[in-house]
Amino acid sequence: MSACCAPGRPESNDTRDEVHDTDNDAAPRPKIELISLAGGEFQMGTADKFGFPADGEGPVRDVTVDSFSISATTVSNAQFSEFVTATGYQTEAEHFGWTFVFHLFLPDDFPPTRAVAAAPWWRQVEGACWSNPFGPQSDLQGLYDHPVTHVSWNDAVAFCSWAEVRLPTEREWEFAARGGLDQQRYPWGDNFDPDGRTMCNIFEGTFPTENTAADGFIGTAPVKAFEQNGFGLHNVAGNVWEWCHDWFGTIPGSSPTGPDRGEAKVMRGGSYLCHDSYCNRYRVGARSSNTADSSTGNLGFRVAADG
Repeated sequence: MSACCAPGRPESNDTRDEVHDTDNDAAPRPKIELISLAGGEFQMGTADKFGFPADGEGPVRDVTVDSFSISATTVSNAQFSEFVTATGYQTEAEHFGWTFVFHLFLPDDFPPTRAVAAAPWWRQVEGACWSNPFGPQSDLQGLYDHPVTHVSWNDAVAFCSWAEVRLPTEREWEFAARGGLDQQRYPWGDNFDPDGRTMCNIFEGTFPTENTAADGFIGTAPVKAFEQNGFGLHNVAGNVWEWCHDWFGTIPGSSPTGPDRGEAKVMRGGSYLCHDSYCNRYRVGARSSNTADSSTGNLGFRVAADG
């Protein structure tokens, strides 16, 4: 997985016991808008000449998806706050004491922090977490309708357990993200900006030093920003990477839930830090991965349910 997308947490002997456990009777569940999809057969994967074959984007293959439901948006800070208030849950970023923050979100006088060797724009920031997304000097003011970030795969599973939902499988995610379009580059078609319209939140400008915010946002956008795709999903391209259920494999979709084991979990959709000069993984057929305990400022999740 390219560190430019979302760097992984270094291996550590510091582990958590029962990280998925939450009090399932603590409070009413948050309101989550689920969209019911009938499923069916579709062509998964891509042979896009501008893609990354090493990521396992192809080959294009016919895949069947059973009926399921998926959330119209990623989980917001407001929804995750309900979960934490009801259960007292501590995220892995809080447990480890740090997470990765993009350098442009740190004030000029912020103390020096360790950078990722292969991607120095990512900084290891002590005290950053989902509720302090840019470091201990920050908070969620103005961001409650934005996607929760700095959540690991394990944190996402814990939320799902409490909310009585689950993470989507990778094939479910791609089926839903395509919105009924067959082998189009983006969830809305092959043209990035049809009729001059801005369709998603990515990095526009000179990466990694200047973001012009031509799409209206420097960081995350609200979970319902931009037009829905054909199935009613918001922001399945850009904004934040989204955790999927599956272990990452080089030939995805060979079974309904992916490989039986692995070293990292699938993430899909790209983020507000994707830039077409090097990381156009906001294409609907693109994919990447990260370890289950990793968290960054551009990684969140949406949820799904059976039937």
